Amino acid sequence: MKLTTAINVFLRQSLRAGGFSFDVRLDKPNKETIAAMLEAERIAHDSNVKHYSDVEEAFRELK
Repeated sequence: MKLTTAINVFLRQSLRAGGFSFDVRLDKPNKETIAAMLEAERIAHDSNVKHYSDVEEAFRELK
């Protein structure tokens, strides 16, 4: 079956079903990603951490 035929079959079936015939969802982040997200949240709300108003300000300080 050609790719265009397969896509047409999929699209027509989706229209008939009123949606996809399978679940569309994002995978849950792993433990390392969750830990990094929590650390980023903590840093963002920590008043002892230097914050910048924009990227240019951060780059100026790096120079």
